[in-house]
Amino acid sequence: MRLTVFWQRMAEHFGPGNAETFARDHVMSELGGRTVHEALEAGWGAKEVWQVVCSVMDVPRERR
Repeated sequence: MRLTVFWQRMAEHFGPGNAETFARDHVMSELGGRTVHEALEAGWGAKEVWQVVCSVMDVPRERR
């Protein structure tokens, strides 16, 4: 998954402003105690991070 697709999906689910806030502030144990931004910077793939976000935030199947 390209980062552009990842951020598009984040914006579609959380809203454009909220997606950035969530990605910057929400720490998830499933990402090793990291935020979305920190996980991506640490080398996690966009698809892996999106799957974690979907699981943790109960994103509906049709948006995954």
